[in-house]
Amino acid sequence: MIMMPLGPEFIRVLNINTHQFGLLLSSYTFAAAIAGILTTYYVDRFERRQLLLGLYAFFIIATVACGLAPNYEILFIARAFAGAFGGILGSLVQTIVADSIPFERRGKALGTVMAAFSVATVAGVPLSLFLANHITYLGWRAPFMFIGAISTLILYIGYCNIPKISGHLSHAHEGSRFRQIYEVLIAHHHLRAFLFMGLIMFTGFSVIPYIALYLTTNVGIDNSYISLIYLCGGVATLMSSRLIGHLADQYGKLKMFRVLAIVSLVPLLVTTNLVPVPLWVVLINSTAFFILVSGRMIPAMAMVSQVVGGNIRGTFMSLIGSVQMLASGIASVVAGMVVTIKPDGMMAHYNLVGYGAAVCGLLTFWLVGYIHSDIKTQ
Repeated sequence: MIMMPLGPEFIRVLNINTHQFGLLLSSYTFAAAIAGILTTYYVDRFERRQLLLGLYAFFIIATVACGLAPNYEILFIARAFAGAFGGILGSLVQTIVADSIPFERRGKALGTVMAAFSVATVAGVPLSLFLANHITYLGWRAPFMFIGAISTLILYIGYCNIPKISGHLSHAHEGSRFRQIYEVLIAHHHLRAFLFMGLIMFTGFSVIPYIALYLTTNVGIDNSYISLIYLCGGVATLMSSRLIGHLADQYGKLKMFRVLAIVSLVPLLVTTNLVPVPLWVVLINSTAFFILVSGRMIPAMAMVSQVVGGNIRGTFMSLIGSVQMLASGIASVVAGMVVTIKPDGMMAHYNLVGYGAAVCGLLTFWLVGYIHSDIKTQ
C-alpha cells in the first residue's frame, strides 16, 4: 500500500521502467514467500505472542532501512527484508485468529481483522502520498520513516496487550519435524488449497499494482486525485469487511465466495479497459473494485484455515502465506512484462492483463467447491 500509489513517483525519481517497478513490488512478495517456507520448521514450536512481537521488531528495522536507501538496488534489498518479516506476520495473525475463534464465527472475525487492510488504505495511502508530496526534503522516503515511527508505538501496545497463545505446543514435538512439513506440503487437499489461494492472488495482484499508473496516463486522472480514489475504496471496504464476514457466517462461506468471485469480475474488467471518463465514474468503479476483490479473501481464508487441525495450522498457514506472496509477486512481474509504455506516455496492453485475471477468477469459482468439501471431511 506504500509502493503502489507512489508508482509514478518511483518511476520518475528512480528513473526506472514499469518492469523494474514490478520487480520492486515483487521483492517484498518473493522474499515473503521464501521466508514463509523457511518459517514452517519452527512456527508451530514457538509461543505465538513471542514470535509475533519479535518478527514485528525486525519488520520495523527493515522498513526504516527502505527510507534510508540511497538508490534502486538498495531499496530493492531493504524491501525484500521487509517482505521476509512482514509476510510471516500476515500468516501468523491469521493463524492466531483460526486458533482462537470457532469456524462458525470465523468469517466475522477475519472480516474484522482484514478491515486492517482497509484502515491502511484509508489512512496509509493518502497519508503516504501527502507525506511524499509535502515533505520535499524526504520525498518518497517520508512514508517509510513515518511507518517505522508509528510501528514502534504499535509494537509497544502489542507487547502490553497481546496474551500468551501456546495451546498448539502440546503437539509441536511429535515425530520428525521435516516429515510433518513434507506431509503438510504434499497432501492432496492441501495442494488444492495452495492452488486456490494462488489463483485468488493472481486475480487481484496482476491488476492492482498498475491502477494508479493507468488512471493517470490513460484515463487522464490528475495524480492529486489518486489519494481520493484509495480513500473512497478504503472507507468502503472498512465498512463492508465486517458485513461480508457476517454474511459469510450466516449464509455460508462457499455461497458468499462464489457470489463475490463472479460480481468482482465486473469492476475488474472495467478497470483494465477504462477510457477517459469523469472522476465520479472512476470513483464508483474503483470503490466497487476494492470492496469486491478484497471481500473475496474473507470467506476464502475462513474456509482454508479449517482445512487442517490446530496442531499443524501454523505450518499450513505459513505455506499458504508463501503461496499468496509468491503468486502476487509473479502476477506483478507478469503484468509488468505484458504492459508497456508507448512513446506518447500511454500504457498499453493493460486490458490483456484484465482478461487473464478474469480467467483466474473463474477458476477460483470452480475450485472453491473442492476446498469446501475438504472442510467437511476434517
